[in-house]
Amino acid sequence: MNLLEMIRQPWPWYIAGPLIGLTVPALLLLGNKSFGISSSLRHVCAACMPANISFFKYDWKKESWNLAFVAGILIGGFLATQFLADPNEIVIAQATQDDLAALGLTSFSGLMPAELFSIEHIFTLKGLIFLVLGGFLVGFGTRYAGGGTSGHAIMGISNLQLPSLIATVFFMVGGFVGTLVLLPWFMSLI
Repeated sequence: MNLLEMIRQPWPWYIAGPLIGLTVPALLLLGNKSFGISSSLRHVCAACMPANISFFKYDWKKESWNLAFVAGILIGGFLATQFLADPNEIVIAQATQDDLAALGLTSFSGLMPAELFSIEHIFTLKGLIFLVLGGFLVGFGTRYAGGGTSGHAIMGISNLQLPSLIATVFFMVGGFVGTLVLLPWFMSLI
């Protein structure tokens, strides 16, 4: 197996997990004590908005490494989907397909159900609820929690911060409630 074929395959947890975990000591060795993707939006706003808003008045240039990191994620994601896509079809358990079909979701060809996340559905009631309202709630929750999953679960917990542990527990609870309660309820309304 050559390197390109190896990169295309899903990596097992015992390789991917430690690689993610190594970001924490790497950041600490580089002198950075915070890490997160959601905070990058604040840095972009602080860099681009000349308005006199106190929330954006800080030295965002000290956090420019984070902007470069997020740019790398975007570029890496693009390169991966264009050149490194796994040629194998995504395998979804039959029980999961049956549960989703009961909710009216039958497209399993991509990473996300086309009935909810395709361009054609943006201006429908489903699109409004899932994309606009869902996006707003994710953004609001991230700011309210003082960060997102990468900042709290990866960096915060490794620094033994109790608020990060609490936030991560509630991220998981929110995911379970959203999947098991809210998704079926919204799908029954629409």
